[in-house]
Amino acid sequence: MVRRPQIIDSMIDALKPLDYVHAFWEGGAAAHDRVDEWSDIDAYLLVDDSRVADAFVAVEKALESLSPIKQKYAVSQNPWPGVSQAFYSLKAASQYLLIDLAILTVSSPQKFLEPEIHGKAIFYFNKTGLIEAPRFNKHEFDSKMKERSRILKERFSMFNNFVQKEINRGNSLEALEYYRTIVVASLVEALRIKYYPAHYDFRMRYVQYELPFEIVERLGNLCFVNGKEDLQKKYLQALKWFNRIMTETGSSMHPKS
Repeated sequence: MVRRPQIIDSMIDALKPLDYVHAFWEGGAAAHDRVDEWSDIDAYLLVDDSRVADAFVAVEKALESLSPIKQKYAVSQNPWPGVSQAFYSLKAASQYLLIDLAILTVSSPQKFLEPEIHGKAIFYFNKTGLIEAPRFNKHEFDSKMKERSRILKERFSMFNNFVQKEINRGNSLEALEYYRTIVVASLVEALRIKYYPAHYDFRMRYVQYELPFEIVERLGNLCFVNGKEDLQKKYLQALKWFNRIMTETGSSMHPKS
C-alpha cells in the first residue's frame, strides 16, 4: 500500500531538480494540522508560465513510479487565472488518499498562502524565493465581508420564499432542494461570517472544527429533515435564525484561528 510520505517524497525527488519548478508545498488538512487516515494531499506547485503541461507530466511520472494511476480528473473550468488543477487516485493507495494538484504560474495573482485563510503551508522546497505568504490586509478583508454580507442578505430576502412556494404547491422535493441550496447554504455562510469569517466561502468544509459545538449541533438538526412537516418547521426556524445572525453581525469581521 502506497502511503502519504512516499507520494510526497516521490514528488520532491522528481520536481526539485527541475529548473522551471520553483516551489512545492502542501495546504489543506496538513496546513491546518488535521491530517488523518482519510485526508487527501493538497499539493501546490509554482512553475514558469509556459511549463504547466510539463509539470503535470513530471508529477504523473512520479506518481506512476509508485503505482499505476487509477483515475485522473482534470478541472476544466478553474475560476482563478494562472491556476490549473487535477485530481489523481492511485491503484495502490487508499481510495481516500487522492492527490489534489494545483499548478500555479509565477504570474498568477492567486497563491493560496494567506495563513489566516489557508493555514500554515508546509513547504517541501522553495528554491527561488519567488513565493511567500502575503501580509493580511484587514481593512480590505473587512470591506469585502461587508459587501458579501449585503449580497447575502439581498439574495436570501429575494429567494428564500421559494421553499414555502413549493411546500404550498405540494412539491416537496423541489422545496427540499431550495431549502438546502438557498436557506441552509445562506445560513452556513452567515454563521461563518459571524464566527469564522476567514472561511466564509468554505460552505460546510471544516464547519465542525470552526464553529462552536452548540452551533454545529443546532445546524445539524436543521440539516437533517424528517418528512414534509419537519421541512416546514425547520424552514421557519432557519429563516428566523438567519435573520437574527445577520442583524447581530457587526462591521468588524476579521479572521479567527
